[in-house]
Amino acid sequence: MLRINPHYARMGKSYLFAEIAHRVAKFRADHPDTNVISMGIGDVTQPLVPCVINALHAAVDDMGSSETFHGYGPEQGYPFLREALALEYAARGVSISPDDIFISDGAKCDLGNFQELFAPETTVAVTDPVYPVYVDSNCMAGRGGTWTEQGWSGIRYLPCTAENNFIPPFPEIAPDVLYLCSPNNPTGTALNRSTLEAWVHYAQRNGMLIMFDAAYECFIDDSQDDIPHSIYEIPGAEEVAVEFRSFSKSAGFTGLRCAFAVVPSRLNVGGNGQLHDMWARRQTTKYNGCPYIVQKAAQAACSPEGRKQTQDVIRIYRSNATLMRETMKNLGLSVYGGVHAPYLWVRTPQHMNSWEFFQFLLDRAAVVCTPGSGFGPSGEGYARFTAFSSPESTLEAMSRLSSALKTA
Repeated sequence: MLRINPHYARMGKSYLFAEIAHRVAKFRADHPDTNVISMGIGDVTQPLVPCVINALHAAVDDMGSSETFHGYGPEQGYPFLREALALEYAARGVSISPDDIFISDGAKCDLGNFQELFAPETTVAVTDPVYPVYVDSNCMAGRGGTWTEQGWSGIRYLPCTAENNFIPPFPEIAPDVLYLCSPNNPTGTALNRSTLEAWVHYAQRNGMLIMFDAAYECFIDDSQDDIPHSIYEIPGAEEVAVEFRSFSKSAGFTGLRCAFAVVPSRLNVGGNGQLHDMWARRQTTKYNGCPYIVQKAAQAACSPEGRKQTQDVIRIYRSNATLMRETMKNLGLSVYGGVHAPYLWVRTPQHMNSWEFFQFLLDRAAVVCTPGSGFGPSGEGYARFTAFSSPESTLEAMSRLSSALKTA
């Protein structure tokens, strides 16, 4: 008789965003004439930039000729894209070999899959609130323990709250693996250089691996604070950290799917260079590579023209975030993030819990946010808003939000 994975069986049936989608679908069915504005899931709304579109058309033409046709590509990614990404790191004074860059179809996939390289007894710590994939993928592998009101018993949660400026505290007993996300999803805050230096030194002292999610580095405002775009800007990080990045937000590729992981061959954690070789083995076994057409589009996004065009789009989302911050603060709400990231982390008003506030906004304003409790124990009492709507929808959503709160 087939025996199922018992760790999956312990998971809830509904992923956070699936539950949100279910509630929104019910609201739309009950109110078919109402325009619902989504500020929940972080999907982009602006079209792909011309440089990317032109590259896609050219790559499609390549596929129509026997001389330029491409079938299976290298699982690690085409050299033209890996070399372009290595040059982007070099522009920030970071030396990354193209051989240490692994192209994929999404940072979420990489973050969820990388834990396959760890032994079952590996101890895992996450910042709290936390992007659910970090926790769920480890629970599916059997590291979660049992579910409690304070989260999974087998996962170490490092509370990040307004009281500690959303900076995770150092645990007294070091875990084997720590997930860090900066700029952070969901809080929208970012770790400065001195804080990242301290974490790298902690990892070096304790033989800990840092899983560094830098998917939102393109939103960092270099005119404010000293926020590294890459953990490899910190000396020694290549010995203790794996970095994950995505084109989803930086170039609007949520529908195209392209990302990459940097797994340095100089990693000491897990054995000298062993994680690099193991990740290569995993990818060649389970992955057939990001499509040639998509990688050519990503290469175009990395070009000087492509970066200029994508930065113009990012400025639209930054402008949305600024409007949202100002509106919510004027309403007396406590708002965090939204400066170095497309996310705003907002305290729920009037003693509402996270899901009550979600439902209040949906029912009273037809605006969708994400309940903070879905991101971990420290997320209760907060809601996440994304700045990815169109400028017109963002303005309308803030008008509705104002009316709903003023009449509550």
